[in-house]
Amino acid sequence: MTDVVIRMAKPQEAQLLAEIEGICFPPLEAASPAQIEERMKAFPENFVVAEAEGQPIGFINGGTTDKPCLPDKMYHDVSLHNSQGAYQTVFGLNVLPAYRHQGIAGKLVEYFAELARKRGKKGVILTCKERLIGFYESHGFQCFGVADSSHGGARWYEMRRIF
Repeated sequence: MTDVVIRMAKPQEAQLLAEIEGICFPPLEAASPAQIEERMKAFPENFVVAEAEGQPIGFINGGTTDKPCLPDKMYHDVSLHNSQGAYQTVFGLNVLPAYRHQGIAGKLVEYFAELARKRGKKGVILTCKERLIGFYESHGFQCFGVADSSHGGARWYEMRRIF
């Protein structure tokens, strides 16, 4: 297994993180480089990177909100981010294909959840595809059924991890 360091993202990594996002998500679901840059400016404290051999190989990010659900409009409007919000959202969990199935995504989720807990949030919320429900459940999330989301034209499931 690769030695991995989990750390906060650096502002100058926006372009590289956008490239990772583009590899990890289909085009209709991936945030654009401009969106990643805009998000990193709006909530840099919510970008966590997995690094191996000095290079980012994955990351997790999301805004914060007062509602325990993740509406699609949050993906496109950083003004909806409320740093004092009660819930940490996850917009994306990305690990490059060569580094998958090594526990890195789990480390990112756990680090992110612990950050949210330390910041006094009530929990972490996200939407995921059906094939990932078990992964998130293994990290303390509960599934609340099909989400009210049409992001990227996919079917999403609402997941919450309440502290």
